Amino acid sequence: MSQVKYVEDGTILTPKGFQADGLHSGVKRKRKDLGVIFSEKPASAAAVYTLNKIQAAPIAVTKESIKEEGKIQAVIVNSGNANACTGKQGMIDAYSMRKTTAEKFSIAENYVAVASTGIIGLELEMDKITPNIDKLTVGTTKEHADNFGEAILTTDTFPKSACYEAEIDGKLVTMGGAAKGSGMIEPNMATMLGFLTTDVAIDSESLQMALKEVVDDTFNCITVDGDTSTNDMVIVLANGLAGNEPLTPEHPDWPVFIVLLKKTCEDLAKQIARDGEGATKLIEVEVTGAKTNEDAKKAAKAVVASSLLKAAVFGTDANWGRIIAAVGYSGADIDPDKIDISLGDIQLLDKSETTGYSEEEATEYLQNDTVNIFVDLNIGDGQGKAWGCDLTYDYVRINASYRS
Repeated sequence: MSQVKYVEDGTILTPKGFQADGLHSGVKRKRKDLGVIFSEKPASAAAVYTLNKIQAAPIAVTKESIKEEGKIQAVIVNSGNANACTGKQGMIDAYSMRKTTAEKFSIAENYVAVASTGIIGLELEMDKITPNIDKLTVGTTKEHADNFGEAILTTDTFPKSACYEAEIDGKLVTMGGAAKGSGMIEPNMATMLGFLTTDVAIDSESLQMALKEVVDDTFNCITVDGDTSTNDMVIVLANGLAGNEPLTPEHPDWPVFIVLLKKTCEDLAKQIARDGEGATKLIEVEVTGAKTNEDAKKAAKAVVASSLLKAAVFGTDANWGRIIAAVGYSGADIDPDKIDISLGDIQLLDKSETTGYSEEEATEYLQNDTVNIFVDLNIGDGQGKAWGCDLTYDYVRINASYRS
């Protein structure tokens, strides 16, 4: 299988044929809040959306656009206002963003996807958004990519970006990604806004199949606070400019593409988990020895989502009781007498009994900015991972004044 390589300093604009920009429209007080991605040609599109039953207007508009032909050429995004729970006016405004963007690039309206993120329940200030869509000046430089990356942020402390490449069908294929997410993060697809660009040739149906498979093992395996947003979406655009024979699951290089997509998504997912509101540490939980992979993911998600465990990690308290308790209520099949738990290289439990480990060593390990927790259920071959962050005083401070 061809090796998938990380592209240093790569962006969403590293794949051939993509341009972007971002600017400050005035919806937010200071930071950029309006961004766009544009493909030279209509791209095969696939997307996954929040499972929250309250879904924002942009989600409905984007679903409608993709359903038309399975193609998208531009994605328009605003931050600072979610355009959620805004009734008929919200739909009118989302359609207006789509129409204005289509006119700017002289493309069909159904070739435009719309995304919004920010405060729920406020109508969009279209007097700020509409004129500024036309002021977006797309280009291919790193500055253009950075402008877009900043424009999609809310409480994030840093932009999230990733880029990987691989040889597929004898052609160099590149995939770039940008994402936002810091709070209201719970693994119920999509958990955030994510934008992926690639120059691979693939039909939208096959792309949707690949995205669904990969999302279940990446974005659906992160949690910050257990809240699922109304606006979450991950969208992939594939414009085919790499020149490979169109990919399908039957293509011999299909597994390479899956790895390429998974590495890009996992990279972004871990960045989101690390940037949880107020977070100081990334927590990665790996469960092995489960009856099934699904059981392993259940257990891993339960551990990383435990507020008690997250608080213990923040306080550098190696309280393994909180780990095994979360495994017990996760819904995964277990044998209560066979569980091994380790913190990094320090084994805390052996067959569900304490090992007499050094509390000092464990406390010292928990001072790292990345904490790895390993759980072996010892009843099968299933394995899975999940990512999250510690729970700090700052999480409460940030969310106590989110609208101010």
